[in-house]
Amino acid sequence: MLRRQRALRGGGSTKLVAARDTPAKRAALNSIDRHQADLVDLSDRIWAYAETALRETRSAAALADYAEQQGFKVERGVAGMPTAFVATYGSGRPVIGIMGEYDALPGVSQKAIPVQEPLQAGAAGHGCGHNMFGPASLGAAIAIKEQIAAGKLKGTVRFYGTPAEEAVGGKVYMAREGLFDDVDAVLAWHPSDETQADMTSSQAMVSLIVEFEGRTAHAAGDPWNGRSAVDAAELFTHGINMMREHIKPTSRMHYVIVSGGDVPNVVPAYAQVSLWLRDWKRDEVEQLLARTRKVAEGAATMTETTGKVTVDGGSWEMLVNETGARLLHANLLLLGPVKYTNEEQAFAKQIQKATGVPEVGMFEGVKPLEGQEEEGGSTDVADISWVAPTLHVAVATSPVDAPWHAWPVVAAGGMSIGHKGMVQASKVLAATMVDLYEQPRTLAAVQAEFKAKKAGTIYRSYIPDGPPPLPKD
Repeated sequence: MLRRQRALRGGGSTKLVAARDTPAKRAALNSIDRHQADLVDLSDRIWAYAETALRETRSAAALADYAEQQGFKVERGVAGMPTAFVATYGSGRPVIGIMGEYDALPGVSQKAIPVQEPLQAGAAGHGCGHNMFGPASLGAAIAIKEQIAAGKLKGTVRFYGTPAEEAVGGKVYMAREGLFDDVDAVLAWHPSDETQADMTSSQAMVSLIVEFEGRTAHAAGDPWNGRSAVDAAELFTHGINMMREHIKPTSRMHYVIVSGGDVPNVVPAYAQVSLWLRDWKRDEVEQLLARTRKVAEGAATMTETTGKVTVDGGSWEMLVNETGARLLHANLLLLGPVKYTNEEQAFAKQIQKATGVPEVGMFEGVKPLEGQEEEGGSTDVADISWVAPTLHVAVATSPVDAPWHAWPVVAAGGMSIGHKGMVQASKVLAATMVDLYEQPRTLAAVQAEFKAKKAGTIYRSYIPDGPPPLPKD
C-alpha cells in the first residue's frame, strides 16, 4: 500500500473528539494484553511463511483457525478465493467489520537483523508488514467478541481475511460478492513509519495489459514479410513517455515490458506491456486511460499490427471519513505513544544508516490530524471505503524514512519493533470499535458523513468479469 510522499495536504475540519474510558474499553484492551503472546506468534509464523498473493494458504489458515478457536463462525474460501475468509460473532446491529491482510512481496526475503541479508535468496518477504496486519486486526475483533459474549456490547463483529492486496486486490472481489453490504462501519490499519489516524486519501489506480500481435518472419531472410509486435510495444511506451510532459503533476504512469520476443533473428509476433495509471482523483485516471487507448491504437497503426488494451484491475481513491479519523486519533492519544528500548532504537538507527537516511530511530508519538503526508500508493481498502464507512489508521512498525516494500520493513516486522506496533494497532482499533458500539450517535455521524461524501456515486470496480485469477501452480 504505502509509500508516504513528502507533499502536505490539509485534512479539512479537525474538531477534536475526546475518547471515553469505559469499562468495556478497558476490558477490550486487557483482552489484547492477554492474547498478546498468541498474536505475536501468529505474526511471526506469517512472517516466516511469507506467502505471496493468492498463495497465502498457511497464513490464512493460521488466522482462520485461531478465530475458530476463539468462538467465531468462520466461512472459508469466500468470493472464489481459497485464501479469503470471513469470521463472525454475535447477532443484530450494529455490524462492525475489521479487515486483515497477510500477503507478502516477492524477492524481499530478509532476516530479522538490521543489515540486508536474505533469509532465503530470491524468496518473498513481508516488505509491507502484512504479517502484522492480520493478527492485529483479529486481536481487536477477539477483544470485541469477548465483550459481546459477556453482554457488555450488543451487535455483530466481523473479521475479514483479505488476500492479495499487493496483486489483484482481494477485497474488491469480496465487495463484488456483497460481503460488505450490510456493514455499518469497517476499520483497517496499515504498518507505517509513523502513527496517525489517516485524514488523507490514497491514489486511484487502473492496471492495464496492452498486447500487440504482428506477423513473424526471418529477421535476416525476409524481414519485409514481418510486422513486429515489439516495434509496436516500443512505439507505445515511447508514446506514454511523451505523454508525461502533458499530464497533471499528480498523475503517475509506470510500466514493464512483460513479453518482447524470444530471439533476435525472428521478427516477434507478440509483445505485452503491463501499465499502471494513477492519480489522486479517479476522474483523472479515467482521462489517462482514454488517452492510453489512443496511444495503443496509434502504435498498432504505425506498425500494421493489432493492439488490445485490457483493464485487469485497479482501485478507487480512499473516501476519507473524518469523523472516524477524529475518533481514532482520540483513542491514539488515550493509549499514549509506544515506548522503545535503547536496543530497539539502536536497531532502527542501524537500518537507517544502512539505507542512507537520517539516523533518528523509531517514531514516537501521534501525528496531528492537520497537514498529514499523502501516501504515494494505492490500496483495495479504498474500494471498500465506497461501499461502507471506512476508518483507517497507520501505526509505526518500521524506522522513520527507511525504504518501504523493501528489506527494512521485513527486518523490523520480524522482531520486537514490529510486535509493539502491531499490539498498539490492535488496541486503537479495539478501543475505537467499542466507541462505535457504545455511542450510536457517533456511529450515525460516521454514516452520515459517508453518505454525504459519496453523494449518490455508484461504485463500480475495475476488476474484470469472471473469477479471480488464481495461480495455476
